[in-house]
Amino acid sequence: MSEKGKLNAITDVMGIKVGHFTDLEHLTGVTVLRTPEGSLGGVDVRGGSPGTRETDLLSPVNRIKRVDAVTLCGSSAYGLNSVAGVMRSLEESGIGHPIAEGRVVPIVPAAVIYDLCRGESDRYIDEVAGYEACSSVSGGPVEQGNVGAGTGALSGGTKGGLGTASEVLENGITVAAIVIVNSSGTAFDPETGGFYARGLELGGEFGGLRRDLPARMVPRPVLYRKQGQHTTIGVIATDAQLDKSQATKMAQMAHDGLARAIYPAHTMFDGDTLFSVATGTKGALGEYTSDSKDGDRALSQIGVSAADAVSRAVIHAIISAGTVGKYTCYRDKFPDSF
Repeated sequence: MSEKGKLNAITDVMGIKVGHFTDLEHLTGVTVLRTPEGSLGGVDVRGGSPGTRETDLLSPVNRIKRVDAVTLCGSSAYGLNSVAGVMRSLEESGIGHPIAEGRVVPIVPAAVIYDLCRGESDRYIDEVAGYEACSSVSGGPVEQGNVGAGTGALSGGTKGGLGTASEVLENGITVAAIVIVNSSGTAFDPETGGFYARGLELGGEFGGLRRDLPARMVPRPVLYRKQGQHTTIGVIATDAQLDKSQATKMAQMAHDGLARAIYPAHTMFDGDTLFSVATGTKGALGEYTSDSKDGDRALSQIGVSAADAVSRAVIHAIISAGTVGKYTCYRDKFPDSF
């Protein structure tokens, strides 16, 4: 029987560390996921308005296999400037793809959300913010809600944020997700507050959230009026040893978690992007299986769990967020939901 990880966070995957830069005044920020040596990655972009960096490098047909960190950031396309600071922090530690004696180029894929014009004034996330986020990474509990790249996030007009969740499979493999929920759709029935993915809870993780609230998906939903200012981005990680094709498949399957938890998802007004990271510390799938078909089954189970972790992380992001100014959080909108 699968169960949530000890921290119920992406840091349950051994070696994964997370750091944030949070600007509550301007409602923007950066979240950096630092990966252990030997990690490789994949990506799947499903939204119609993405803002990304290094996604082509992660294609299975391309040469570079390593991923040194993944950056999730606010400030729309301006936020990609923060990656330079992440790279500088990694370079100072000698982490990156070796190019000459004593020289490296850190490999840092990234994606952004749109959070401009939401704070008292605008501040574009920059190299300094990325450096600070990367320099603050730790492997302990992960703060959720209005933090890092989730600071200025909105979800269907309700305050969005950062959420994370993990699952330990029966064979000992850990699968986990971290997401920034800034969606044009909603994660719950706007009338009742019932979450669409409520039934995926593990071990009472949602802290008394009611199970009896209807979660109806009405035909032709009304998208949040400020269309084009949204995106849900995130990272799925596992300690299984995958190749780039398998990591890409894990990212693809994980998008089922967005489609299940957010209605609607993957619209032309969202830039929904999910990265995947495989650290390999638990060994190859073949060590858990007896033949190639069983290996495919093991990968499929990892993908299913990745989707579940994404759905659960979406709920954590919404219930952990707090009201900021005119942006009301879920707990204040639906105080009787707990």
